Parts: sequence; C-alpha cells; structure tokens
Amino acid sequence: MSTESAAAKPAATPETDAPRDFIRQIIREDLANGKHAAIRTRFPPEPNGYLHIGHAKAICLDFGIAREFAGWCNLRLDDTNPGKEDPEFVEGIKDDVRWLGYEWHDLRHASDYFEVLYCAAIKLIEDGNAYVDDLNPEEMREYRGTLTEPGRNSPHRDRSVEENLALFRRMRAGEFADGSKTLRAKIDMAAGNMNLRDPAIYRIRKVTHQNTGDAWPIYPMYDYAHCLSDALEGITHSLCTLEFEDHRPLYDWFVDKVDLPNHPELWQHMRDAGFRTEPAKPRQIEFSRLNLSYMITSKRKLAQLVNEGLVDGWDDPRMNTLRGLRRRGFTPGGIRLLIERLGVSKQNSVIDYAILENCVREDLDAAAPRRMAVIDPLKLVITNLPEGHEESLTFANHPKDESFGSRKVPFARELWIEREDFAEVPPKGFHRLKPDGEVRLRGVGIVKCEKLIKATDGSVAELHCTLDLESRSGMPGADRKVKGTIHWVSAKHAVAADIRLYDRLFNVPTPDDENDGKTWLEHINPDAKRIVRGWLEPSAAEASPEQRYQFERLGYFVADRLDHLPQSPVFNRAVTLRDTWTTKQNA
Repeated sequence: MSTESAAAKPAATPETDAPRDFIRQIIREDLANGKHAAIRTRFPPEPNGYLHIGHAKAICLDFGIAREFAGWCNLRLDDTNPGKEDPEFVEGIKDDVRWLGYEWHDLRHASDYFEVLYCAAIKLIEDGNAYVDDLNPEEMREYRGTLTEPGRNSPHRDRSVEENLALFRRMRAGEFADGSKTLRAKIDMAAGNMNLRDPAIYRIRKVTHQNTGDAWPIYPMYDYAHCLSDALEGITHSLCTLEFEDHRPLYDWFVDKVDLPNHPELWQHMRDAGFRTEPAKPRQIEFSRLNLSYMITSKRKLAQLVNEGLVDGWDDPRMNTLRGLRRRGFTPGGIRLLIERLGVSKQNSVIDYAILENCVREDLDAAAPRRMAVIDPLKLVITNLPEGHEESLTFANHPKDESFGSRKVPFARELWIEREDFAEVPPKGFHRLKPDGEVRLRGVGIVKCEKLIKATDGSVAELHCTLDLESRSGMPGADRKVKGTIHWVSAKHAVAADIRLYDRLFNVPTPDDENDGKTWLEHINPDAKRIVRGWLEPSAAEASPEQRYQFERLGYFVADRLDHLPQSPVFNRAVTLRDTWTTKQNA
C-alpha cells in the first residue's frame, strides 16, 4: 500500500508561451472558474506488456500537464485482469516513466480499491442499478443486439434486490464456477450507445492475483474500475485516447450513480488504513493517439514478435517499445520534442516516422559529444612519415559548444578510413579520395593518393598516400583548399567494436494493411539489423553504457546498455545524420 508522498501544491497557470491546445484550455478555464483548487491527473497502464511509443504521448500529457499547472499525477497500474499481468512489466513501466523524465506523485494499483469497488457494487444493487445475470458470454452477445437493432433484456434482469445481493455475495464467497454468473449494470438495452446496454461490472475468475493473492474470486471490469479509481483518487481530468469517447457516458454513469464524494462509508476504511483519499467527480477528455508509420502498437503483435523469436526481446532496438527505443539510442528529449511538436487534437492521423527521427537528431545534435569511428575500414598508409611515427592531436568534443571541452586523439602513420571515402573510378561529383587525388584528413592535413595495393580478388586493400606537411595546422599551407574532408582512426591505437546498424523494423508505412496480399509479418524489413566490425578512437571505447556520441559523418550511436564494455565495445546506431530511408525508397 502506498500513500501520497507530498502535500498538494497550489494551482498555477503556465506562462503565456506554454502550449495552448484544447485540453490545456479546458484546464485553464476550470481553474479560472474555481472548479478545481488543483489539477490531478493519472497515467493508468495495464501491466500486461511493456510500454510503446504510443504510450509516450499519454505519459507526456498526463505528467506534463500536471507539472505545468503545479498539480500532480498518479501512476496507477490497472491490475484488474490477473493471469495476463506480470511484475516484470510493472517494473518496466515504472522504469520507462522515469526514463522519459517524469515522477509520479503516488503509485497506486486498481487492486488497492477492490474493497471499495465491491462496496460500490453493493450500493448499485441496493439502488436497483445492477443485477446478477446467468447468461453465458455467447448468450450475452446475442441479447446485446447490433448497431441497428436494440438489445433484449436478460430473463434475469428483474431479479429482486434481495436475490441480487445474495447472489453477488455468494459470487464473492467463491461459490460459483468461472463464467457462470456476471454482475451487470442496469441501464438501457435499447440504448444507441452499445456500451450502455447493461455492461458487465464483475466476472468470476478464480485466478491468483499478483497483489491480493486468492482473496478475490471475482474481479471488476475495466470500465467500472477505471472511472471509480479516478473518482476515489480525486482526479480532476481523466485524459484518454479517442477510442474511449463512446465509453464516456458509461464513465459518467458509474461516477454519478456511485457518488463517492457523498458516500464516505464506501471508502472510509482506506483513510483508516493510511490512504489520504479525497474523492471527486473527474472529467474524461479524449485526444487522438500517436500513430507512426512503419510501426505497430498492438501489444498482441509486439508479444508475437518476441515469442516467435523474430526480435531479440522486448528491448530489441528494432522494437517501438520505449525500452527498445531507449536501447537503440533514442533520447527522452527527442521523444518529448515529438509530442510537443505534434500537439494535441481530436483528429486521428498517421505521422511519418521520419519526424520522430528528426526530433531525435535535433536533440542529439545539441547533446552528443563527437568521436571518430570507422565501420567499413580501408587501410591508409602515410608513406612520408617515418615508421613508428605517433603524435597526439587535440579535437573539440563538440563543434558548436565549447563547454564540452576537448580530447586527445592518437595519430600514427597507418590509419583506417571508410571504404566509401575512396573510389578507384570516381563518379561525377565525387570529392573524396581517388587515385592521384587529394583530400583533407580531419585535423591532420592534406594527403594525396599515390599508390593502390590490391588483394588477390582485385579489391583495394591498402592506400599509400603522402601528407603535405605544409598543410598541417600552424604551417603556411594550412589554409590550402581541397574539396573533401574525411575522418579516420589510428590503426595502431583504434579499438575494435561491434557496431549494430539498426533501421525500421517494417519496410512499408502501414504494416497492418494486408491489401497487398501479404501478412504484417511478411513486411518485416530483413535489413533492419546488421552487425559490422568497426574501429573506434580510444576515448569512444571508454564510454559508459548508454553514452551517446555522434560518430562523425556516420550518425548518432549509443553504447549498448547491456552488452557494452570498454574492453569489448558494442555500439548501436540510433539514427543516421540525415534521412537516408527516404532517399533509398525513392532511388
């Protein structure tokens, strides 16, 4: 059991340059009208899987709005479906919320309120607003009707209050088999909104619960537990995605009929147990969910990818789980920037995945120190330097921010360069190294390719070049112009590393669309993960897990949070320096 960790903060209105979306406008009006003294929100995930990118929008809204208005946000785990929930997912959810930069005011579980929800159900029965039904699930669906035809009353709908109370208490005592009886709200079987056609409130499930053990053989349904949990916690604004818009009348019906603020006898025991509870009437507000191209957000399908070994777990960097995006090297700041730029609306749409990548690039450009690495090495020997030549060069850690300081980079006669930075037969407009051509080595000077050494298969194995010593820093020819500049690492000092090159998991914008005759699994991108053996300057190898760098001219990379060690480095590519996907698709 947890209690509130701090006293409520006074309400405040954000500065005028704060976001002005419709949800925040509602909140400003509520505060201005004195409807609420303080803003209370909640983030209510179900711990039956890891959070994905779609949840990031809800997290940023729930926690962000509470922070903006000097209120608070609870993390409430919806554990009403035992058997499908796992403590592993609970810890993952908590970790993901903190990684995105937020902290909850209070950690709650729907199971904290099981006794209150049960007492509230008794009240509904006593008031003639609920009854015990014997119809099985198939019969309930048949009686429910369709979108164009009204439903029919259950033959058990008119049971007396006394009979319903007795049956419900026997359900609570575990006397009936799973699925044999259901407690239903008595609303209107002819309602145009099918959610109001006597929805289920409780079902019998003799499953051990991770928090309450075997204390309960019956469990509340989500629509019932969620709204009353909001009311019990004093939530002022219950933010949810558009698919819950049709559920709002039911949400309000339960809140109004139970009326927790005026019935303290239903929850007084929680106060006695240490919960600082002040029930209120919450308002549900819906917003459009975050849908990105080249992604899926179905928990079932994400679990299928994991269970069938199509990815390397929930935190595989190809996955759009928050754990996967984190391991790939995406930043909390980049994700928050995406949410901020997309804004909040009631219009569902699909956002181009490239927008997320650009937000991550923008965040990393400012935050990531620079390092040099080579991922497809070609040896370059500077023949006019003596054997054994070594020196230490000073490089800025960030070209745009002096506060990052500088580092020493070893330089020697033999170097590794990127193979793509040399062309024996250069295409038009090629400004890198070629036979008899010149290029500037980053931070060193200008070299000229004098000779090629080839392998037995005819490929270029080694370049012999001369360094224009007058073009080095501080020399008279340091300003001599050449069109190309390439990076390098010292072959003698470089540290070998596994470089994992990640890309989009799916190769079509809408993997779920099977109009092309293929299943969503057939849209998996076979090139979404490649592992190459690369070479790093020594300071890059010394990175701590999750340290992010820009490898100059290559992209943004992160030291793998699980596998990286300084003596055996492992780096994951987060994003390339620019959008190469669109270029490839249009080629």
